[in-house]
Amino acid sequence: MTGRLPDYDPADPVETAVIRGLVRSWPRRATVRRSEPQLDGPTMDELFDPARADYPLTLVPFAGHPGYERLDGPTRARIGAWAWIAYNKNVMDVEQYVVTPGFGLLFRDAFGTGFSDVARASVVQAMVDEEYHTLMHLNASALTRRRRGRPLADATLPEAHAVRRHREAVAAAPDVRTAALTTLACATVAETSIGDYLSLIADDETIQPVNRATVVLHRRDECAHASVATEMIALVHDKLDARDRAVLVAALRDGVDAFTTTDLSVWAAILDAEGVAGAEALLRDVADDPDRRRIMQDCSAVDRMLERLGE
Repeated sequence: MTGRLPDYDPADPVETAVIRGLVRSWPRRATVRRSEPQLDGPTMDELFDPARADYPLTLVPFAGHPGYERLDGPTRARIGAWAWIAYNKNVMDVEQYVVTPGFGLLFRDAFGTGFSDVARASVVQAMVDEEYHTLMHLNASALTRRRRGRPLADATLPEAHAVRRHREAVAAAPDVRTAALTTLACATVAETSIGDYLSLIADDETIQPVNRATVVLHRRDECAHASVATEMIALVHDKLDARDRAVLVAALRDGVDAFTTTDLSVWAAILDAEGVAGAEALLRDVADDPDRRRIMQDCSAVDRMLERLGE
């Protein structure tokens, strides 16, 4: 694959110096351009320690609750394995059903912005990255299933909360253009905030080394993706009329709410899968305790972006 930039007319296309720099650096920085780690064999034996947790205890919303603490060690370990599977599934759901469709709209120049080949190349590079990230997290879950000797099926878990919210918003859109702006907004929120979500795992040295390594590699790409998403939506915003700008801004704010709302449905499914007695009361206590309703994703970058756009 060549690292040469597409030819372009500097007097015409819509692009920025940031986008050109990201396109130029992609062959050097993208995880997909590097050798794929081997998920079996002696090296993986060093990276997977059966005695280590699969998921940080600090992120379990009912950690310390009497209903959780009375559970035996193997049950708590299985809940942690489920939590890691759910984390991967959330990432994959958002990548596949929110981010990739949003980038697809930009690649097709669905809003008539007049993107250059360079700008479109930056979007395609990001889309390639996202597909590889999905594969990374799929492989990470498959590894956990093999090493733990349990099915831990994705189908047991609900779809990611942000994906459900996005689908509802698109279904309620009065026209195709509003639906497209809604998708673009939600994808932008996802790409400008996922780095924080990944950091919850990437910065925790107590868990499985291979789990942490998977997320560290993913996070490295997302810094560039946040820049692509921010630059591209700014270019789109500049070409919109007042009505479309209002739709886009409202959808961005709704997206922030979707990604920061506490959703306990995944934990309910996990506790149900493990047959934990008193799960409903436990989750009710968590929902009623503001100190346990931790925001998992920092979307403050959207506020900064709206300020930059004058909204």
